Amino acid sequence: MQKYIDSYDFAGKKAIVRVDFNVPLNENFEITDDTRIRRAIPTLKKVLEKGGSLIIMSHLGRPKKVDPKFSLKHIVARVSECLGVPVQFAEDCQKADAQAAALKPGEVLLLENLRFYAEEEGKPRGLAEDATDEEKKAAKKVVKESQKEFVKKLASYADCYINDAFGTAHRAHGSTALIAAYFPDDKMFGYLMEGEIKAIDNVLKNAGHPFTAIIGGAKVSSKLAVLENMLERVDNLVIGGGMSYTFIKAQGGNIGNSLHEDDLMPQALEILAKAKEKGVKVFLPTMSVVADAFSNDANAKVVPTAEIPEGWEGMDVAAENLAEWKDVILGSKTVLWNGPVGVFEMPNFAKGTLQIAEDLAEATAKGAYTLVGGGDSVAAVTKMGYADKVSYVSTGGGAMLEALEGKDLPGIAAVRE
Repeated sequence: MQKYIDSYDFAGKKAIVRVDFNVPLNENFEITDDTRIRRAIPTLKKVLEKGGSLIIMSHLGRPKKVDPKFSLKHIVARVSECLGVPVQFAEDCQKADAQAAALKPGEVLLLENLRFYAEEEGKPRGLAEDATDEEKKAAKKVVKESQKEFVKKLASYADCYINDAFGTAHRAHGSTALIAAYFPDDKMFGYLMEGEIKAIDNVLKNAGHPFTAIIGGAKVSSKLAVLENMLERVDNLVIGGGMSYTFIKAQGGNIGNSLHEDDLMPQALEILAKAKEKGVKVFLPTMSVVADAFSNDANAKVVPTAEIPEGWEGMDVAAENLAEWKDVILGSKTVLWNGPVGVFEMPNFAKGTLQIAEDLAEATAKGAYTLVGGGDSVAAVTKMGYADKVSYVSTGGGAMLEALEGKDLPGIAAVRE
Protein backbone atom coordinates (compact mmCIF):
# COMPACT_ATOMS: atom_id res chain seq x y z
CA MET A 1 0.00 0.00 0.00
CA GLN A 2 1.35 3.41 -0.97
CA LYS A 3 2.07 5.74 1.95
CA TYR A 4 2.75 9.47 1.88
CA ILE A 5 5.94 11.18 2.91
CA ASP A 6 4.15 13.86 4.95
CA SER A 7 2.33 11.37 7.17
CA TYR A 8 4.90 8.55 7.32
CA ASP A 9 6.72 7.99 10.61
CA PHE A 10 10.44 7.91 9.77
CA ALA A 11 11.60 7.94 13.40
CA GLY A 12 14.38 5.39 13.84
CA LYS A 13 13.91 4.05 10.29
CA LYS A 14 16.23 3.80 7.34
CA ALA A 15 14.81 5.08 4.06
CA ILE A 16 16.32 4.05 0.74
CA VAL A 17 15.59 6.81 -1.75
CA ARG A 18 15.92 6.61 -5.54
CA VAL A 19 16.87 10.06 -6.77
CA ASP A 20 18.01 11.32 -10.16
CA PHE A 21 21.46 12.79 -9.51
CA ASN A 22 22.49 12.35 -13.14
CA VAL A 23 24.08 15.81 -13.15
CA PRO A 24 26.49 17.20 -15.77
CA LEU A 25 30.19 17.21 -14.85
CA ASN A 26 33.04 19.08 -16.54
CA GLU A 27 36.50 17.66 -17.28
CA ASN A 28 37.52 18.35 -13.68
CA PHE A 29 34.50 16.40 -12.39
CA GLU A 30 32.88 19.60 -11.14
CA ILE A 31 29.09 19.83 -11.27
CA THR A 32 28.02 22.43 -13.85
CA ASP A 33 24.30 22.32 -12.98
CA ASP A 34 23.09 21.02 -9.62
CA THR A 35 19.36 21.50 -10.30
CA ARG A 36 18.58 17.80 -9.98
CA ILE A 37 20.28 17.62 -6.60
CA ARG A 38 18.53 20.72 -5.30
CA ARG A 39 15.12 19.48 -6.45
CA ALA A 40 15.49 16.32 -4.34
CA ILE A 41 16.63 18.08 -1.15
CA PRO A 42 13.14 18.72 0.34
CA THR A 43 12.37 14.98 0.28
CA LEU A 44 15.74 14.03 1.76
CA LYS A 45 15.53 16.66 4.48
CA LYS A 46 12.02 15.51 5.42
CA VAL A 47 13.31 12.04 6.30
CA LEU A 48 16.13 13.47 8.42
CA GLU A 49 13.88 15.99 10.16
CA LYS A 50 11.46 13.23 11.14
CA GLY A 51 14.19 11.16 12.77
CA GLY A 52 15.16 8.82 9.96
CA SER A 53 18.42 8.02 8.19
CA LEU A 54 19.03 8.04 4.45
CA ILE A 55 20.44 5.63 1.91
CA ILE A 56 20.54 7.51 -1.40
CA MET A 57 20.85 5.71 -4.73
CA SER A 58 21.16 7.08 -8.26
CA HIS A 59 22.77 6.56 -11.63
CA LEU A 60 25.19 8.90 -13.40
CA GLY A 61 25.66 8.76 -17.15
CA ARG A 62 25.38 5.54 -19.13
CA PRO A 63 28.42 3.46 -18.15
CA LYS A 64 28.54 -0.13 -19.36
CA LYS A 65 31.09 -1.11 -16.71
CA VAL A 66 32.75 0.35 -13.61
CA ASP A 67 34.23 3.65 -14.79
CA PRO A 68 35.78 6.16 -12.32
CA LYS A 69 34.64 9.15 -14.37
CA PHE A 70 31.03 8.16 -13.68
CA SER A 71 31.53 7.61 -9.97
CA LEU A 72 29.06 9.32 -7.66
CA LYS A 73 31.95 10.14 -5.34
CA HIS A 74 32.34 13.28 -7.48
CA ILE A 75 29.06 14.65 -6.13
CA VAL A 76 29.39 13.73 -2.44
CA ALA A 77 30.62 17.19 -1.42
CA ARG A 78 27.77 19.00 -3.18
CA VAL A 79 25.12 16.67 -1.74
CA SER A 80 26.63 17.22 1.73
CA GLU A 81 26.56 20.97 1.18
CA CYS A 82 22.93 20.97 0.02
CA LEU A 83 21.76 18.72 2.85
CA GLY A 84 23.80 20.45 5.52
CA VAL A 85 25.11 17.15 6.93
CA PRO A 86 28.13 14.95 6.11
CA VAL A 87 27.39 12.29 3.48
CA GLN A 88 29.11 8.92 3.71
CA PHE A 89 29.91 7.03 0.52
CA ALA A 90 29.60 3.33 -0.29
CA GLU A 91 32.08 2.39 -3.03
CA ASP A 92 30.05 -0.69 -3.98
CA CYS A 93 26.27 -0.45 -3.84
CA GLN A 94 26.06 -4.24 -3.41
CA LYS A 95 28.46 -4.37 -0.45
CA ALA A 96 27.11 -1.61 1.75
CA ASP A 97 25.57 -3.86 4.43
CA ALA A 98 27.80 -2.73 7.29
CA GLN A 99 27.60 0.97 6.40
CA ALA A 100 23.82 0.85 6.09
CA ALA A 101 23.39 -1.07 9.33
CA ALA A 102 25.57 1.43 11.23
CA LEU A 103 23.53 4.47 10.15
CA LYS A 104 22.07 6.44 13.04
CA PRO A 105 19.09 8.84 12.77
CA GLY A 106 20.16 11.94 10.87
CA GLU A 107 22.99 10.19 8.99
CA VAL A 108 23.29 9.79 5.22
CA LEU A 109 24.89 7.19 2.95
CA LEU A 110 25.22 7.64 -0.81
CA LEU A 111 25.61 4.44 -2.83
CA GLU A 112 27.89 4.14 -5.85
CA ASN A 113 26.47 4.41 -9.37
CA LEU A 114 23.73 1.81 -9.85
CA ARG A 115 24.53 1.47 -13.54
CA PHE A 116 27.95 0.03 -12.80
CA TYR A 117 25.86 -3.16 -12.63
CA ALA A 118 24.11 -4.74 -15.63
CA GLU A 119 21.44 -5.91 -13.18
CA GLU A 120 20.14 -2.36 -12.64
CA GLU A 121 18.93 -2.12 -16.25
CA GLY A 122 18.40 -5.86 -16.57
CA LYS A 123 20.28 -6.04 -19.85
CA PRO A 124 23.29 -8.25 -20.64
CA ARG A 125 26.61 -6.60 -21.43
CA GLY A 126 29.75 -7.67 -23.21
CA LEU A 127 28.07 -9.89 -25.78
CA ALA A 128 30.04 -10.55 -28.93
CA GLU A 129 28.77 -8.67 -31.99
CA ASP A 130 28.14 -11.98 -33.74
CA ALA A 131 26.26 -13.51 -30.78
CA THR A 132 23.38 -15.72 -31.85
CA ASP A 133 19.79 -15.12 -30.80
CA GLU A 134 20.04 -18.11 -28.48
CA GLU A 135 23.17 -16.70 -26.83
CA LYS A 136 21.47 -13.33 -26.39
CA LYS A 137 18.42 -14.99 -24.90
CA ALA A 138 20.54 -17.03 -22.49
CA ALA A 139 22.55 -13.96 -21.41
CA LYS A 140 19.36 -12.00 -20.79
CA LYS A 141 17.97 -14.83 -18.65
CA VAL A 142 21.13 -14.84 -16.54
CA VAL A 143 20.97 -11.08 -15.98
CA LYS A 144 17.26 -11.23 -15.11
CA GLU A 145 17.92 -13.95 -12.53
CA SER A 146 20.80 -12.05 -10.94
CA GLN A 147 18.71 -8.85 -11.03
CA LYS A 148 16.47 -10.34 -8.35
CA GLU A 149 19.43 -10.72 -6.01
CA PHE A 150 20.68 -7.24 -6.90
CA VAL A 151 17.35 -5.66 -5.96
CA LYS A 152 16.94 -7.83 -2.88
CA LYS A 153 20.32 -6.63 -1.59
CA LEU A 154 19.41 -2.96 -2.08
CA ALA A 155 16.08 -3.48 -0.31
CA SER A 156 17.78 -5.20 2.62
CA TYR A 157 19.47 -1.95 3.64
CA ALA A 158 16.26 -0.13 4.56
CA ASP A 159 12.85 -0.13 6.24
CA CYS A 160 11.05 1.92 3.60
CA TYR A 161 11.42 2.99 -0.02
CA ILE A 162 10.94 6.41 -1.59
CA ASN A 163 10.99 7.05 -5.34
CA ASP A 164 11.82 10.67 -6.09
CA ALA A 165 13.40 10.14 -9.52
CA PHE A 166 10.88 11.21 -12.14
CA GLY A 167 13.63 11.37 -14.77
CA THR A 168 13.89 7.56 -14.66
CA ALA A 169 10.22 6.77 -13.93
CA HIS A 170 9.75 5.48 -17.49
CA ARG A 171 12.49 2.88 -17.01
CA ALA A 172 11.58 -0.56 -15.64
CA HIS A 173 14.89 -0.78 -13.81
CA GLY A 174 15.76 -2.51 -10.55
CA SER A 175 15.83 0.63 -8.43
CA THR A 176 12.77 2.25 -10.00
CA ALA A 177 10.25 -0.52 -10.67
CA LEU A 178 11.31 -3.76 -8.97
CA ILE A 179 12.50 -2.72 -5.51
CA ALA A 180 9.08 -1.34 -4.49
CA ALA A 181 7.75 -4.92 -4.22
CA TYR A 182 10.00 -5.47 -1.18
CA PHE A 183 8.17 -2.69 0.67
CA PRO A 184 4.47 -3.56 0.19
CA ASP A 185 3.37 -1.35 3.11
CA ASP A 186 6.25 1.12 3.22
CA LYS A 187 6.68 2.67 -0.23
CA MET A 188 5.95 6.22 -1.28
CA PHE A 189 6.75 9.06 -3.66
CA GLY A 190 9.00 11.93 -2.69
CA TYR A 191 7.93 15.54 -3.10
CA LEU A 192 9.45 15.83 -6.57
CA MET A 193 7.58 12.79 -7.87
CA GLU A 194 4.35 13.97 -6.24
CA GLY A 195 4.79 17.33 -7.97
CA GLU A 196 5.46 15.75 -11.37
CA ILE A 197 2.48 13.42 -11.10
CA LYS A 198 0.20 16.27 -10.09
CA ALA A 199 1.48 18.40 -12.99
CA ILE A 200 0.81 15.60 -15.50
CA ASP A 201 -2.67 15.05 -14.06
CA ASN A 202 -3.34 18.80 -14.33
CA VAL A 203 -2.87 18.67 -18.10
CA LEU A 204 -4.07 15.15 -18.93
CA LYS A 205 -7.01 14.79 -16.54
CA ASN A 206 -7.93 18.12 -14.99
CA ALA A 207 -7.11 20.73 -17.63
CA GLY A 208 -9.03 23.98 -17.73
CA HIS A 209 -10.17 25.08 -21.18
CA PRO A 210 -9.19 26.50 -23.59
CA PHE A 211 -6.25 24.07 -23.41
CA THR A 212 -3.27 24.73 -25.71
CA ALA A 213 -0.37 22.34 -26.35
CA ILE A 214 2.81 23.69 -27.94
CA ILE A 215 4.80 20.77 -29.32
CA GLY A 216 8.19 21.45 -30.89
CA GLY A 217 11.51 19.76 -31.42
CA ALA A 218 13.40 18.33 -34.35
CA LYS A 219 11.46 15.24 -35.40
CA VAL A 220 7.86 14.15 -35.75
CA SER A 221 8.97 10.58 -34.99
CA SER A 222 9.85 11.46 -31.40
CA LYS A 223 6.55 13.29 -30.77
CA LEU A 224 4.02 11.40 -32.91
CA ALA A 225 2.37 9.58 -29.98
CA VAL A 226 2.27 12.82 -27.98
CA LEU A 227 0.53 14.66 -30.82
CA GLU A 228 -2.03 11.88 -31.18
CA ASN A 229 -2.76 11.81 -27.43
CA MET A 230 -3.02 15.59 -27.24
CA LEU A 231 -5.68 15.63 -30.00
CA GLU A 232 -8.01 13.91 -27.53
CA ARG A 233 -7.57 16.71 -25.00
CA VAL A 234 -6.65 20.10 -26.42
CA ASP A 235 -8.49 22.96 -28.09
CA ASN A 236 -5.37 24.37 -29.77
CA LEU A 237 -2.29 22.56 -31.04
CA VAL A 238 0.78 24.62 -31.93
CA ILE A 239 3.38 22.64 -33.90
CA GLY A 240 6.82 24.24 -34.22
CA GLY A 241 10.49 23.44 -34.64
CA GLY A 242 12.01 21.12 -37.20
CA MET A 243 9.06 18.76 -36.99
CA SER A 244 6.75 21.39 -38.49
CA TYR A 245 8.41 21.12 -41.91
CA THR A 246 7.23 17.53 -42.32
CA PHE A 247 3.66 18.86 -41.98
CA ILE A 248 4.33 21.70 -44.43
CA LYS A 249 5.84 19.39 -47.04
CA ALA A 250 3.03 16.86 -46.57
CA GLN A 251 0.58 19.60 -47.58
CA GLY A 252 2.54 20.33 -50.77
CA GLY A 253 4.80 23.10 -49.53
CA ASN A 254 8.38 23.69 -50.67
CA ILE A 255 10.67 23.50 -47.65
CA GLY A 256 14.09 23.73 -49.28
CA ASN A 257 16.73 21.96 -47.22
CA SER A 258 14.67 22.04 -44.01
CA LEU A 259 14.73 19.06 -41.68
CA HIS A 260 11.85 16.67 -42.39
CA GLU A 261 10.83 13.01 -42.40
CA ASP A 262 9.27 11.90 -45.69
CA ASP A 263 8.13 8.58 -44.28
CA LEU A 264 6.01 10.33 -41.67
CA MET A 265 4.16 12.63 -44.06
CA PRO A 266 1.11 10.30 -44.21
CA GLN A 267 0.87 10.36 -40.38
CA ALA A 268 1.23 14.14 -40.42
CA LEU A 269 -1.73 14.43 -42.77
CA GLU A 270 -3.71 12.01 -40.58
CA ILE A 271 -3.05 14.20 -37.55
CA LEU A 272 -4.26 17.29 -39.41
CA ALA A 273 -7.38 15.46 -40.60
CA LYS A 274 -8.11 14.12 -37.12
CA ALA A 275 -7.65 17.58 -35.62
CA LYS A 276 -10.17 19.01 -38.08
CA GLU A 277 -12.61 16.21 -37.26
CA LYS A 278 -12.31 16.91 -33.53
CA GLY A 279 -12.47 20.67 -33.85
CA VAL A 280 -8.88 21.16 -32.67
CA LYS A 281 -7.31 24.28 -34.17
CA VAL A 282 -3.77 23.55 -35.46
CA PHE A 283 -1.18 26.31 -35.75
CA LEU A 284 1.84 25.73 -37.99
CA PRO A 285 4.46 28.39 -38.84
CA THR A 286 3.25 30.09 -42.01
CA MET A 287 6.36 32.32 -42.03
CA SER A 288 9.86 31.11 -41.17
CA VAL A 289 13.29 32.54 -40.49
CA VAL A 290 15.49 30.62 -42.92
CA ALA A 291 19.25 30.38 -43.36
CA ASP A 292 21.58 29.35 -46.17
CA ALA A 293 23.51 27.03 -43.80
CA PHE A 294 22.95 25.31 -40.47
CA SER A 295 25.06 27.87 -38.64
CA ASN A 296 24.47 30.75 -36.25
CA ASP A 297 26.43 33.02 -38.61
CA ALA A 298 24.60 31.99 -41.78
CA ASN A 299 22.75 34.50 -43.94
CA ALA A 300 19.13 34.69 -42.82
CA LYS A 301 15.81 36.03 -44.12
CA VAL A 302 12.08 35.62 -43.55
CA VAL A 303 10.01 33.78 -46.17
CA PRO A 304 6.65 31.95 -46.34
CA THR A 305 7.21 28.50 -44.83
CA ALA A 306 5.72 26.79 -47.87
CA GLU A 307 8.05 28.71 -50.22
CA ILE A 308 11.53 28.10 -48.81
CA PRO A 309 14.10 28.27 -51.64
CA GLU A 310 16.44 25.40 -52.44
CA GLY A 311 19.67 25.71 -50.45
CA TRP A 312 17.88 27.38 -47.54
CA GLU A 313 16.43 25.77 -44.43
CA GLY A 314 13.94 26.71 -41.75
CA MET A 315 15.63 27.73 -38.49
CA ASP A 316 13.01 29.58 -36.46
CA VAL A 317 9.42 30.76 -36.47
CA ALA A 318 8.90 34.33 -37.68
CA ALA A 319 7.53 37.27 -35.71
CA GLU A 320 4.14 37.22 -37.50
CA ASN A 321 3.36 33.75 -36.18
CA LEU A 322 4.74 34.48 -32.73
CA ALA A 323 2.27 37.34 -32.38
CA GLU A 324 -0.59 35.03 -33.37
CA TRP A 325 0.61 32.27 -31.02
CA LYS A 326 0.90 34.75 -28.16
CA ASP A 327 -2.79 35.58 -28.50
CA VAL A 328 -3.61 31.86 -28.37
CA ILE A 329 -1.42 31.32 -25.29
CA LEU A 330 -2.82 34.31 -23.41
CA GLY A 331 -6.34 33.19 -24.22
CA SER A 332 -5.77 29.75 -22.66
CA LYS A 333 -6.44 28.43 -19.17
CA THR A 334 -4.01 25.52 -19.54
CA VAL A 335 -0.80 25.49 -21.61
CA LEU A 336 1.58 22.58 -22.10
CA TRP A 337 4.93 23.26 -23.78
CA ASN A 338 7.30 20.53 -24.88
CA GLY A 339 10.10 21.23 -27.33
CA PRO A 340 11.73 24.32 -28.91
CA VAL A 341 10.17 26.07 -31.92
CA GLY A 342 13.53 26.91 -33.50
CA VAL A 343 17.22 26.01 -33.38
CA PHE A 344 17.44 27.11 -29.77
CA GLU A 345 21.14 26.32 -29.33
CA MET A 346 22.00 29.05 -31.86
CA PRO A 347 21.36 32.56 -30.43
CA ASN A 348 20.30 34.03 -33.78
CA PHE A 349 17.56 31.40 -34.11
CA ALA A 350 16.44 31.18 -30.49
CA LYS A 351 14.08 34.16 -30.57
CA GLY A 352 10.93 32.13 -31.15
CA THR A 353 11.64 29.71 -28.31
CA LEU A 354 12.54 32.51 -25.91
CA GLN A 355 9.36 34.38 -26.89
CA ILE A 356 7.26 31.30 -26.03
CA ALA A 357 8.93 31.25 -22.60
CA GLU A 358 8.04 34.90 -22.08
CA ASP A 359 4.45 34.32 -23.20
CA LEU A 360 4.02 31.41 -20.80
CA ALA A 361 5.25 33.53 -17.90
CA GLU A 362 2.70 36.20 -18.82
CA ALA A 363 -0.10 33.64 -19.15
CA THR A 364 0.78 32.20 -15.74
CA ALA A 365 0.64 35.65 -14.16
CA LYS A 366 -2.86 36.00 -15.60
CA GLY A 367 -4.02 32.75 -13.97
CA ALA A 368 -3.30 30.03 -16.53
CA TYR A 369 -1.80 26.68 -15.52
CA THR A 370 1.45 26.22 -17.48
CA LEU A 371 3.56 23.07 -17.64
CA VAL A 372 6.99 23.09 -19.30
CA GLY A 373 8.79 19.83 -20.11
CA GLY A 374 11.66 18.78 -22.36
CA GLY A 375 15.31 19.80 -22.20
CA ASP A 376 15.35 22.84 -24.48
CA SER A 377 12.00 24.14 -23.27
CA VAL A 378 13.25 23.94 -19.69
CA ALA A 379 16.52 25.59 -20.75
CA ALA A 380 14.57 28.43 -22.36
CA VAL A 381 12.46 29.28 -19.30
CA THR A 382 15.57 28.96 -17.12
CA LYS A 383 17.65 31.20 -19.42
CA MET A 384 14.91 33.83 -19.39
CA GLY A 385 14.68 33.67 -15.59
CA TYR A 386 11.11 32.39 -15.85
CA ALA A 387 11.50 28.96 -14.21
CA ASP A 388 9.66 30.24 -11.15
CA LYS A 389 7.17 32.22 -13.26
CA VAL A 390 5.45 29.24 -14.85
CA SER A 391 3.29 26.77 -12.93
CA TYR A 392 5.61 23.76 -13.18
CA VAL A 393 8.92 22.86 -14.82
CA SER A 394 9.36 19.12 -15.27
CA THR A 395 12.65 17.39 -14.47
CA GLY A 396 12.04 14.45 -16.79
CA GLY A 397 12.63 14.44 -20.55
CA GLY A 398 11.84 10.89 -21.67
CA ALA A 399 9.56 10.29 -18.69
CA MET A 400 7.54 13.40 -19.45
CA LEU A 401 7.21 12.41 -23.11
CA GLU A 402 5.94 8.92 -22.26
CA ALA A 403 3.50 10.34 -19.72
CA LEU A 404 2.18 12.76 -22.35
CA GLU A 405 1.76 9.80 -24.70
CA GLY A 406 -0.64 8.40 -22.12
CA LYS A 407 1.60 5.54 -20.99
CA ASP A 408 1.74 4.19 -17.45
CA LEU A 409 5.27 4.77 -16.17
CA PRO A 410 6.81 1.72 -14.42
CA GLY A 411 8.38 3.81 -11.64
CA ILE A 412 5.00 5.29 -10.78
CA ALA A 413 2.96 2.12 -11.19
CA ALA A 414 5.30 0.16 -8.87
CA VAL A 415 4.65 2.51 -5.96
CA ARG A 416 0.92 2.73 -6.57
CA GLU A 417 0.42 -1.05 -6.70
